[in-house]
Amino acid sequence: MFPKSLTGAALAACLLAVPALAGEISVSDAYARASSPVAKSGAAFMTLRNAGDTDDRLVGVSSEAAAKVELHTHKDDGNGVMQMLHVEEGFVVPAGGMHMLERGGDHVMLMGLTGPMTQGDTVTLTLTFEHAGDMVVDVPVDLERQPAAHSH
Repeated sequence: MFPKSLTGAALAACLLAVPALAGEISVSDAYARASSPVAKSGAAFMTLRNAGDTDDRLVGVSSEAAAKVELHTHKDDGNGVMQMLHVEEGFVVPAGGMHMLERGGDHVMLMGLTGPMTQGDTVTLTLTFEHAGDMVVDVPVDLERQPAAHSH
């Protein structure tokens, strides 16, 4: 689940430089993080692209890295407080377009981590798409990465 050697981390980084692909869906720029080494939850972020002519939908995700894995988003409760919500219907990846899973927005939530998320490790996720099916993605843990300038 989490490679501990520098060689393993270097090999994972090289392999992750190539986007994952399932049908017309590709995943790029993926990373995962937790707020601290003792955190019980973490999150994964990535860009989903659809090169096909039909919309697809990310409908599920699983991982042995956590007891429970869900698709989440943030929503303003109307009082200026952001709430994290499970999105049961998943996320549409439009035909010829993309959907970003990013900090402060839609993301993969890992709850009940089975081990610490350490810089340089990888987390294996299985993404399930409505049309493209399952895609296994090895996501590097990057605790140093800052949110993109356009994040919420």
